[in-house]
Amino acid sequence: MTTVGSALLAATSTDLLQARWLMALSLGSHIVLSCLGVALPTVIFIVHRRGLRDDDADALALARRLGKCAAVLFAVGAVSGTVLSFEMGIMWPGMMGTFGDVIGLPFALEGIFFFLEAIFLGIYLYGWRGLPAKLHLATLVPIALSGVAGTFCIVAVNAWMNNPAGFDLVTYARTGQVVAVDPWAAMFNGNVWIQFAHLLPATYVVTGFLVASVYAVGWARGRRDRLHRLGMGVGLLVGCVAVPFQLVTGDLIARQAAANQPVKFAAMELIPETASGVPMTLGGIYIDGEVVGAVEIPYLTSLILDFDPNATIEGLDAAPAEDRPPENVVHLSFQLMVLLGTALAALAAWTGLVWWRRRELPSSRWWLRAVVLSGPAAVLALEAGWTTTEVGRQPWIAYEVLRVADAVTGQPGVGVILTGLIALYVGLGLSLWFVLHRMSLRWRAGEEVSTPYGPPGAERAPLAAVGVAAQDPADGPGTRDEGAT
Repeated sequence: MTTVGSALLAATSTDLLQARWLMALSLGSHIVLSCLGVALPTVIFIVHRRGLRDDDADALALARRLGKCAAVLFAVGAVSGTVLSFEMGIMWPGMMGTFGDVIGLPFALEGIFFFLEAIFLGIYLYGWRGLPAKLHLATLVPIALSGVAGTFCIVAVNAWMNNPAGFDLVTYARTGQVVAVDPWAAMFNGNVWIQFAHLLPATYVVTGFLVASVYAVGWARGRRDRLHRLGMGVGLLVGCVAVPFQLVTGDLIARQAAANQPVKFAAMELIPETASGVPMTLGGIYIDGEVVGAVEIPYLTSLILDFDPNATIEGLDAAPAEDRPPENVVHLSFQLMVLLGTALAALAAWTGLVWWRRRELPSSRWWLRAVVLSGPAAVLALEAGWTTTEVGRQPWIAYEVLRVADAVTGQPGVGVILTGLIALYVGLGLSLWFVLHRMSLRWRAGEEVSTPYGPPGAERAPLAAVGVAAQDPADGPGTRDEGAT
C-alpha cells in the first residue's frame, strides 16, 4: 500500500518542469529587486551626504527622489519575496519538510532584518520634515546594513544547498533521518562566505549601473540639467568601484566550484572528458558527447585554474549522465556572465582613466551609449550568473544529498499556480513601470521636490529649470567648466 501511495503522489515530469519554471520566474524577478533594495540606500546616502556637506540643493532633491523610488521598489519586492517564501514550502516539501530544522535559522533572521529595513525606510521617507538633518541622514545606515545582513541570510541558505552542513550526513545517507542538527553550522557552511562576497558586490554593480543608465537615457534625450549629471555620476561611482571586487570574487568562486563541484565546473567550461592541458572553450555547444562550434585556446583553462598548462581537470565523463547538469545551459550562461562582466569592467576602466586624467567624465557618444546599456547589461549578467549557480547544481537541490525530483511536491495543480504566478508578476511589473513612469513625468514637468533643510533655495522653483542650460545633443555628459559629478 505504501508503494502504491508513493507512486500516486510522485510528481510527474511535467509537474517537476513546471515547478522549476515557477522558481526560475520567482527567483529571476525577485533577485533584481533584492539587489536594488540592498544597494540603493547606499546610493541615496552618498547623494544625501553630499547635499548636506556641500549645501547642494540638487543633491538633496535627488536623494529625496531616489528615496521615493526605493519605497516603491521595496513594496513590490515585499510582495515577490512573500510569494517566494510560500513557494519554498509549498513546492519543495521534500527539502523544507526534511531540513526545515537545519536551515530555518537564516530564514527567521532574514525576516527580522526585513522588518528593520522597512521600519527605518519609513522613518527616512517621513523624516524629511521631522528630524534634524544629520539624524535623518543617519537613518539610511540601518537600512543599508539590514539589507546587507538579510542578503547574507538568504545567501546562507543557497550556500547550504551547494554545501550541506549542520547535521549528520552519514546517518542521513544511511537511514534518511536528520539528526545532530546544528543550525549555526548550517548557516555558516563552507560556501557561505565566498558566495556572499561574490553576490554583495553584484548588488552594487547592478544598482549603480541601473541608476547611471536611467539618467544617461535622460541625458541622451536632451535633459541636460545638473540633476541628471549628478544621478549619472553617482551611479557610475558605485558601479565602477564594485566591479573589480566582482571580478576577483568571481575567480575565487569558480575555483571553489572546481574543487567542490567538479561536474558543475566541467559544464561551465564545457570539458567533455577528464584530461590534462585543457583548453579554454569559447562558445560552442555539447552534442552527443562532443563540443561543436567552439573556439578553443590551448591549455588556458588548466593554466588559469592550477597555474600549470598541463594540469588535469575532471570532465563531464567523471559523473553518470543522470548526475550531470544541463551542460549547454550552464556553459552559455556562464560565458554570457563573463562576457558582460568583462564589458562592464572595461567601461569602468575607461571611465576611471578619463576621470583620473581630466577630472571629468568621458564625453563621446560611444561612452554615453555604453552607459545607457550598462544597466540592462548588469541585470542580464546577474541573471546569467544566478542561472549558472542554480542550474549547475542540478540534479541536486541539496548537493549530493537530495535530488530536485525527490523534493518537489506530489500534489496536483502546479500548472495552475505557475499560470497565476505569471499573471501576478506581469501585473507587478506593469504596476511598477506605471508608478515609476508617472513619478518621472511629474518630476520632468517640474513638480516640486522640496527639502526642508539645506542651502537657501532648497525649497525653490522646479528642478527642471536648475543647472546647465539646454545644450546641443552632440555635447558630452561633462565638460571641464561644469565640474565633476
